[in-house]
Amino acid sequence: MSSNPNYEPVIGLEIHVQLKTASKMFCADSTEFEAGDNENTSPVSVGMPGTLPVVNKKAIEYSIKTGLALGCEIRKKSVFARKNYFYPDLPKGYQISQFDLPLCENGTLTFKVDGVEKTISITRAHMEEDAGKSNHHGDYTLINYNRAGIPLLEIVSGPDMRSASEAAEYGRTMRQIVRYLDVCDGNLEEGSMRCDCNVSVRKKGAEKFGTKVEIKNVNSFRFVEKAIEYEIDRQIELLERGEKIIQETRLWDPDKNKTVSMRTKEDAQDYRYFPDPDLLPVLVTDSMIAKFKSELPELPIARARRFMQAHGLPEYDALVLTSERELADFYEATSKVCNNHKAASNWIMTELLRELNQANKQITESPIHPDGLGQLIGLIDAGTISGKIGKTVFAEMWSSGKDPQTIIKEKNLVQISDTGAVEKIIDEVM
Repeated sequence: MSSNPNYEPVIGLEIHVQLKTASKMFCADSTEFEAGDNENTSPVSVGMPGTLPVVNKKAIEYSIKTGLALGCEIRKKSVFARKNYFYPDLPKGYQISQFDLPLCENGTLTFKVDGVEKTISITRAHMEEDAGKSNHHGDYTLINYNRAGIPLLEIVSGPDMRSASEAAEYGRTMRQIVRYLDVCDGNLEEGSMRCDCNVSVRKKGAEKFGTKVEIKNVNSFRFVEKAIEYEIDRQIELLERGEKIIQETRLWDPDKNKTVSMRTKEDAQDYRYFPDPDLLPVLVTDSMIAKFKSELPELPIARARRFMQAHGLPEYDALVLTSERELADFYEATSKVCNNHKAASNWIMTELLRELNQANKQITESPIHPDGLGQLIGLIDAGTISGKIGKTVFAEMWSSGKDPQTIIKEKNLVQISDTGAVEKIIDEVM
């Protein structure tokens, strides 16, 4: 956040979530990321004349579930609209999106930043199709249409954030939620989530918003924080010199650590939205909403609270363990085997996460499984082995994948606690 105390930043985020469906939003083309250039295309996705779109039912289901997880109202009748603009990676000359009748509205997202709980409004979440991708090669550009038509849910926050760190944490929490729901893999590097940042500044105490600048397609939350910090300082500097802020779209250049102008920002009327005549309205019933609501998993903030209240874990431990759904599942499965919540948390957060980080592995790739780690903790608690020997056994489990009992037996690591047995060994030595 800028050090200038006379100004207040006003920040909103538009997060584009690529839905994890097997086929595209309006046709049967595959959504496989690894496919060769223009392999996942058809007359529909490249906008051939005479083709007609058919809505992906799974994309609607995923969108409703996400809206419910964010506490949104689900519109019983929503409409697809054509967003008209020309760009080489948009083969139809328009994008199928939603405008004045989106699927989801009026939600919230709650998270903690710097120890303070924040609740940010979600104004809307609407379905749309992705565009293709331009690959620039010096003096020419090639277009890959594999991405064209992949289902997106665009989640739009209110202008409620007041610092770059707050915006970055909002984004991380949103990623957590869509991964918990299993509607998106959250891979920012592959473009599964992309973030547009709307930034303005105003004098402290002013009610009217300043002129908004949009920073497009930021692909990491670390860059979200850097881009917003830079943009806040840039705008304050212009205002202090008596210059005006231009409403425009800018791009973040990570090599130069600055935003650069892309184009003047369009307003909604520039896109000439109108209902898509080829698509019927999306009708959602109360029974559908009830069904999808019943299928929602326990979300990160609720799970962290349960770990603190029912398991007695400190807040820090609970937040780390619930940062990824798979990590929280691993912890719960481990503590169920050993019946020692704190020990399970300690072993995972110290020994296991250290090994995973050093090996650059995800929890799903761990050679140590919850059953084995739970058994190891149980053996330590029972006095069969000491904590020090437990670390030796853990290291062997990591390298060999063997269970703890096998390792203890093979290496004769059982701790002798019987006084008579110890005296007998001493007598034999003497």
